[in-house]
Amino acid sequence: MSRTRNFLLLYIFLQTVLFAGVKEIDYRGTFGIFGTVGTIKNRIERKEKSYRIETTVTLAGMAKMLLGGQTERYLSKGHIENGLMVTDYYRMVSRKKGKVTTKEYIIDHRSHSVVKRYKREKGGKVLKSYTKKLDFYAKDDLLTLYFNMDRHIRDHQGQHRFRLKAVGLEKQKGIVQITVATSKEVPAYKEDLGKSASWYAKALIVQKNFRKKKGDILLSADTDGYIRKAVIKDILLYGDAQLERVK
Repeated sequence: MSRTRNFLLLYIFLQTVLFAGVKEIDYRGTFGIFGTVGTIKNRIERKEKSYRIETTVTLAGMAKMLLGGQTERYLSKGHIENGLMVTDYYRMVSRKKGKVTTKEYIIDHRSHSVVKRYKREKGGKVLKSYTKKLDFYAKDDLLTLYFNMDRHIRDHQGQHRFRLKAVGLEKQKGIVQITVATSKEVPAYKEDLGKSASWYAKALIVQKNFRKKKGDILLSADTDGYIRKAVIKDILLYGDAQLERVK
């Protein structure tokens, strides 16, 4: 009996060690002539059946001054399904010039529905608040989309172009088109993203802050599968916006 119990304890311990892990990934953001504009710190905690991602965006230099010291914090938590992180809850909190804007998304996988809660407040007073059901459903949010990308590309191996959906992209009904670079296209990607990446791809997005109706985010993967570098070309004629992994 004692041997059986010891075996079970060892099994539980090994399961905890094998499936639990914390990864910290940091990026530095630069924007054309403005140079370094901020940092993004990510903490990814994965267990056997669940995960949690916490992200903090901190502005620096000219961007910090122009945007009133704005900071953003993101949280994604959910479950693991076939090795993928599947979101159950996603939240973004933005603070700027005394105003706090909170967006929360609750994902119901049984009913294939997403509910968004929005609140903007200042000095404890609610300026705007609403709750609504989105007209699309997704298993990814903006954080899991980013950190699941390596797995998504492997799952679509052999496909040059495919579509994903992510909560947090209402303006495009959650749809993100991924195009994986062919061998002929890779040299052009290397000019912007550097050499020796595991793969190269681009994601088509809709984002008003880029002053474009549509924009491509160029992506390259590090040896561990996480994004090494991301580039958005020629924004507002000031140059390229880049995120580069520093940790």
